[in-house]
Amino acid sequence: MTNPYAPPRAAVRDVTDPGAKAVLAERGTRLGAAMLDSFLFIAMVYLPIVVLGFMSAAASTGTRDTFDASFGLGLGLGVVGFVVWCTLTVRYVTRNGQSIGKKICGIKVVRRDGSPVSFARLFWLRNVVTWIISLVPMFGLVDSLFIFGESRQCLHDKIADTIVVVA
Repeated sequence: MTNPYAPPRAAVRDVTDPGAKAVLAERGTRLGAAMLDSFLFIAMVYLPIVVLGFMSAAASTGTRDTFDASFGLGLGLGVVGFVVWCTLTVRYVTRNGQSIGKKICGIKVVRRDGSPVSFARLFWLRNVVTWIISLVPMFGLVDSLFIFGESRQCLHDKIADTIVVVA
């Protein structure tokens, strides 16, 4: 039974003050967040595959079945790690524009006007479109070098009309 005198409950998102100027994240902090994201991904997805693969290769006495079973277990753990990583990343990004590394480093992605960024914008424009363009040789380097501009925006930020600010 609900209390008719209870105050109303509503999920409230953080509201940005339109007059407040966002503080851009430092380049080193962005690099640290990207490195943390990479290390976490490697640890959760690739590490189980590699470790169990090497352990099974070292422990196998020439039988292919032992190696296949251990490698299969490592591959299965890698898939589980990928699902967990994707779940956590989508949860953080949807909640407040932060990947796991950005959350640890205290920065987040917002629209250029300071409003929250949608998951679709982050996923499609910042990641998928950038990944497709990155098939062009040297794009990754050019994308990264854009951060040294006055706006501290990489090329993928310019494409998605986003900035990275202190959370």
